[in-house]
Amino acid sequence: MPVEEGRIPFRGYETWYRSLGDGPGLPLLCLHGGPGSTHIGMTALDPLADERRVVLYDQLGSGNSSQPSDPLLWTVELFVAELANLRDALGLDRVHLLGHSWGGMLAQEYALTQPDGLASLILSSTLSSSALWREESLRLRAEMPAETAAVLDAHEAAGTTGDPEYERATFEFLHRHLCRLDPWPSIVEEILRSTNLEVYNTMWGPSEAHPTGVLAGWDVTPRLGEIRVPALVLCGRHDEATPRQAETIAAALPDAELVVFEESAHLAPVEETERYLATVRAFLSRVESSPI
Repeated sequence: MPVEEGRIPFRGYETWYRSLGDGPGLPLLCLHGGPGSTHIGMTALDPLADERRVVLYDQLGSGNSSQPSDPLLWTVELFVAELANLRDALGLDRVHLLGHSWGGMLAQEYALTQPDGLASLILSSTLSSSALWREESLRLRAEMPAETAAVLDAHEAAGTTGDPEYERATFEFLHRHLCRLDPWPSIVEEILRSTNLEVYNTMWGPSEAHPTGVLAGWDVTPRLGEIRVPALVLCGRHDEATPRQAETIAAALPDAELVVFEESAHLAPVEETERYLATVRAFLSRVESSPI
């Protein structure tokens, strides 16, 4: 099937993208997580290109896109503007938008700008409130062995999150709530290895549980009623983006359905690939068969 890669100018830098397929369905534009990760985690969606164009890209600061080093750059506004620029450059006049984790936060922010031609929104393992994320993360942490939780708490309080002991405790949390496959597939290792920590720490902070960066006070829950397109909200039963957070999003959107993947944590596209793809396919088909 057709494959196209390229770079799009944006504010003096370049955004790398890959487009796969050219089927009759409306294009699907995918937003990766992080902040500061890459498109690699979204490649699990490649089979959807059998029936439509699937576009992946690396957000500025990550992967194959320009990687300037300037913490002042990393704002929500920048990434919303980059998304709009990419969509315009690729001629995606009518499009489905799928965002995973931070990509889901970005998708919500973009949808709230009321862009023309947005056919639907798929919000995968994401959040609408950083305060609720923190509350749920601390609940999940409290369910871990007491000694592991104590290590996390102590190093976060001391500001020593680079300590190997903290990293080991963090990986124990991630094996419960990021990906439950054992051993991890290589794609999971690559997702973690490829993250630009300047972007991640500036936007979120060094701790998964305690957002301290640009997104620390982020909350769009009260505004989700403004999003009028059909939405599919997805999460794993063991997800760090917990079912409670997914339920909060789905309840606030005017036209949303919720699906929980029972055997997954945060990476359902990797952990339950076939069911994930079937769920997304069915949703896109329903949207496209409904009267406009």
